[in-house]
Amino acid sequence: MTVETILNDKQLTAKVDGRIDTLTAPDLEKQLLAAIDGVEALIIDFSGVPYISSAGFRSLLVVKKKMIANNNDNMKLINVSDNIVEIFEETGFIDIFDIEK
Repeated sequence: MTVETILNDKQLTAKVDGRIDTLTAPDLEKQLLAAIDGVEALIIDFSGVPYISSAGFRSLLVVKKKMIANNNDNMKLINVSDNIVEIFEETGFIDIFDIEK
């Protein structure tokens, strides 16, 4: 899994490519947490993500909580495939994250 980040003023876009699973989720979390200080909007591009595990959900929650702790809840997942949206729906995470197909 790779993460490419682009900072535009106070908006950070992170393009994720690869599976987000037990092996890769900690790295995703570490990279995003290191990049979000001072960020007012976080957009995570899921166009290259074929799979996400519960470890991935946990990492996204940690990042979302950090955004909230920084007084900013502007986090959006974009280009999310139908298969992954279905996983978010089945787990109830669809109500926690702003998701755009």
